[in-house]
Amino acid sequence: QVQLVESGGGLVQAGGSLRLSCAASGRTFSSRPMGWFRQAPGKEREFVASISSSGGSTAYTDSVKGRFTISRDNAKNTVYLQMNSLKPEDTAVYYCTARKPWSTSSAYDVKEYEYWGQGTQVTVSS
Repeated sequence: QVQLVESGGGLVQAGGSLRLSCAASGRTFSSRPMGWFRQAPGKEREFVASISSSGGSTAYTDSVKGRFTISRDNAKNTVYLQMNSLKPEDTAVYYCTARKPWSTSSAYDVKEYEYWGQGTQVTVSS
């Protein structure tokens, strides 16, 4: 199995930055695409960003393009989400997730992901 533990969340003022980290255990980490989703109160869990197993390809939801950057360090079994120019609407619990080794739909589909972290709270004040 893949165990995922997020860290780096917290309270930040609008316009500020945070970097989330996701530490993964398991030999299979480097072979899996990874993603970040978020869930705000009363809303569905939504796709934020994804990254290929090698780190060579990334995807973002429109609302975070140009502000967020996903990256990974396979030697450290860690994936990151750098969040800049944060807005109050970014407030949510952020979840790190490991995609299935073989795609069955798209990176935007929550059902594509096999393992999930516990989530880390990001709160952006106005």
